[in-house]
Amino acid sequence: MALSDEQLERYARHIVLKEIGGPGQQKLLKARVLIIGAGGLGSPCLIYLAAAGVGTIGIIDDDTVSLSNLQRQIAHGTADIGRPKTESAAEAALRINPDIEIVQHKERLTAENALKIVSQYDVVADGCDNFATRFLVNDACYFAKVPLVSAAVGQFEGQIATFRAFETDEGGKPKPNYRDFVGATPPPGSVPTCEEAGVMGALTGVVGSLQALEVIKEITGAGESLAGRLLIYDALDTRFRTVKLKWDPENPLTGENPTIRDLSVHAA
Repeated sequence: MALSDEQLERYARHIVLKEIGGPGQQKLLKARVLIIGAGGLGSPCLIYLAAAGVGTIGIIDDDTVSLSNLQRQIAHGTADIGRPKTESAAEAALRINPDIEIVQHKERLTAENALKIVSQYDVVADGCDNFATRFLVNDACYFAKVPLVSAAVGQFEGQIATFRAFETDEGGKPKPNYRDFVGATPPPGSVPTCEEAGVMGALTGVVGSLQALEVIKEITGAGESLAGRLLIYDALDTRFRTVKLKWDPENPLTGENPTIRDLSVHAA
């Protein structure tokens, strides 16, 4: 697929990068990425993936825009209050780059629809705000064999990791997934929500942008994948650190004696 003159100009700063170049930009234009949640993380991730020329971006969210969202969810504006987030986010992305396609999934991800939706995409970027959905997305990506770039934030700290658990490492062991990092859903009330604890708006911009960067790397093959590692950002101390994740043989999804065979474990 040859790039048009307009595309050559639009993506010129990518094309001159030896790690991306014309072939990498073509991969981006052909790629399909699903973003889980059009909120604090999904907003900057969407904006940068749209600007980068990811050809098809799916957005799944069943929420509407509220005034308290606008402190951090930059894909939406004051005039969007009350609108479905997928609609205002899609408009924001297409305003930046009409060269792409936005698919709106105005629904909540469930055990019944997750595999069907996830299987339509090449990479998933999860920016949801609850553990139940994170586990569901993790398991759906494993069964669909789709790379997952997962991110989360709280107050002044953010984290991001890439999971390719459907692959094995040099020793033949499954690569880590979210269940190797977080073994089980924390008890209700043990982890305060962003609504309860607060979150610095600009932090979501930093982490969401990093998430978009890792998605681009997964698509183009540029640099080293974050798979198997967790990147932690402490905004108050202005410090990044990376932690190596390990496969847990007791993991119910990919362990030595797995008990999760499908997504029925997530059924209500």
